[in-house]
Amino acid sequence: MPSVRQICETLGFNKSGLYYQPKIDASEEVLRTEIQRLAAEYPMYGYQRITKLLLHMGYTVGYKRVVRLMKEANLSVSIKRICQTTTSIEGTHPWVNRLEKLEVSRCDQVWGGDITYVRLKAHFVYVSLLMDVFTRRIRGWQVSQHRPNR
Repeated sequence: MPSVRQICETLGFNKSGLYYQPKIDASEEVLRTEIQRLAAEYPMYGYQRITKLLLHMGYTVGYKRVVRLMKEANLSVSIKRICQTTTSIEGTHPWVNRLEKLEVSRCDQVWGGDITYVRLKAHFVYVSLLMDVFTRRIRGWQVSQHRPNR
């Protein structure tokens, strides 16, 4: 009669694999209920903030584990970003928001623009964008250097 060692060698298995019993982490359930409690208390918090809260509470946990547990419990947060125009009411001649009551229903009906300054290591650059509001596609852009007055 062949031994267990001979059978494992023939099949290409490790003998220790036959005796392996996966450990069930008892803290997994505790962590799962704590994540559900925190997600109910802070419904807008994602996995990063939940992980920070758990670490602050004294749990030893990584963000990958929190992501997995939140996905299993269907607690992932999706935030809808709102497009909002600026309303200017200050100054001697306040600007009227002409887009407030306009329903944008076709391409090239309304374009919006913006200028953003980006600080680099030694200087600033600015990025200017021109975007079609309906399709949300960038119609034009430019990047230029700008050095502040010293």
